[in-house]
Amino acid sequence: MKKILIILSIAIIFSCGSNENKKKGFEYNRIQKKENKKYNAEGSFTPIDLKNKGLGPIKDADFGESIDQDLANKGASAFNRKCTACHMAGRKLIGPAMKGIYDRRSPEWVMNMILNPVEMLKEDPIAIALLKEYNNIMMLNQNITIDEARAMSEYLRTL
Repeated sequence: MKKILIILSIAIIFSCGSNENKKKGFEYNRIQKKENKKYNAEGSFTPIDLKNKGLGPIKDADFGESIDQDLANKGASAFNRKCTACHMAGRKLIGPAMKGIYDRRSPEWVMNMILNPVEMLKEDPIAIALLKEYNNIMMLNQNITIDEARAMSEYLRTL
């Protein structure tokens, strides 16, 4: 009987061991793999490129010195109808914030992204980087006309 008690005591001591390596219950390790990425001034990983004109029908977009307020008002109306589910002026939502967009992208790129998001998301390096940054949520083609895209672009200048 003494042998059984000694063996049970030893078994209990070794099975308990130290609590340093023991985990209690379910544990999920949330450590993310660190990558060598650098944020730009807007808090995004996506590079700023004002020379990239994107893929689509807009090859050259020349804004005048002053804002065409009537065109901007039309653009605001179109933007509010078609874009505000994913974009806000001053903060990120499902997509990037629109305020200061022309500090990060060329007018041609913005208009081509509005008009041609499917092809841009497949082939344009900036659009692909944005897609990754925003959890692979694709911008949908809203069937926007060139005139609507130009009006929206004018509105974005006012932000």
